[in-house]
Amino acid sequence: MITVRQERPTDIEPREALLDFSFGQGRFDKTSERLREGRLPAEDLSFVAVEHGRIVGTVRLWHVSTGSGQPALLLGPLAVAPDRRRRGVGTALVRRALRDARRRGHRALMLVGDAPYYGRFGFTAAKTRTLELPGPYEPARFLALELVPGGLDGARGLIRATGPLFSKPDTGANARLCPSNMMPLAA
Repeated sequence: MITVRQERPTDIEPREALLDFSFGQGRFDKTSERLREGRLPAEDLSFVAVEHGRIVGTVRLWHVSTGSGQPALLLGPLAVAPDRRRRGVGTALVRRALRDARRRGHRALMLVGDAPYYGRFGFTAAKTRTLELPGPYEPARFLALELVPGGLDGARGLIRATGPLFSKPDTGANARLCPSNMMPLAA
């Protein structure tokens, strides 16, 4: 049985391995990574799917703001282990992220992804037409979902990261930094 729960510090290394396997090192070149790098994810809004103690899926939410000042969350990356795809793991992760974001009072989410997949959750490019990302992207893949009606009304301009910065730890000889979020990992 697969369980979706909040991410724990012990999940960092297997999460990063899953993301590396799913997206390769090219994941650090993506425009949405510019909004995540050096930042902490939104508090209590990082999730993993676990089956028999193994991380088989991950999704995280990040604080961003529109150029006109509306706060939002950026969803991603979403990854599922290849041997667990098409079993509802990604759907369960997205639904948990949306539910918890709504419960915490967030008004809108954005992401860069496939419209046919994310459209079933209510994401659409209609709310991002007046918004821009800090780098190259396909406008049809830049999607948003209002958790509260009108959560993005009047939104325009460049999306920018607003989440807390991660302060680099003393890495010493026995640790390395995880490039996607600068979280310390044991060597």
